[in-house]
Amino acid sequence: MLEIMLDAHDLRPEKVRPLSRREYYALAETGAFEGQRVELLYGQIVAMSPIGTRHARMTVWLNRYLCTHLSEAYAVHPALPFIVDDYSEPEPDMMVVRADPAYLDHPTAALLIIELADSSLRKDRTIKARLYAESGVPEYWIVNLSEEGEVSIDVHTGPSARGYAHRNTLRTGDTLRPTLVPLEIAVAELPR
Repeated sequence: MLEIMLDAHDLRPEKVRPLSRREYYALAETGAFEGQRVELLYGQIVAMSPIGTRHARMTVWLNRYLCTHLSEAYAVHPALPFIVDDYSEPEPDMMVVRADPAYLDHPTAALLIIELADSSLRKDRTIKARLYAESGVPEYWIVNLSEEGEVSIDVHTGPSARGYAHRNTLRTGDTLRPTLVPLEIAVAELPR
């Protein structure tokens, strides 16, 4: 497989041309991504990691927990697109939005985004954290599943164009309390 990272400095005066969401959709309609899990990040098509058993178990558990514990004022979107801008449409593992008809399809605003990370931990901590902060997502969690039998959650708050101002890692014994979503989850309750 060809894996070449293009350095903008090496290309001067030429530039890498980003793919727009409209072009991304047009390619998808032709079947270009059939059988592949991809997302559009900063105008580039990025392959998504396969979903392992721990990831699947956590997705099902979180989806059930959020849907059961949140009122009808909120909607839970598991593994659905989030429109950031004309060049980025990530597919977070879990998203909580206001239950508003404007957000029934692909939301452009979220109260909480959650990524479940095993093999995608680096991408979730760098590219996706920057992308969600730039788009003004007030709270972003990374559920770290990279160590067998362990779970920790990186809670990011204080979004700005330069990233999140605050990051706190919670572990067993701690409780997750999102700032804009009326919810409490003891980290010890999360499946291992």
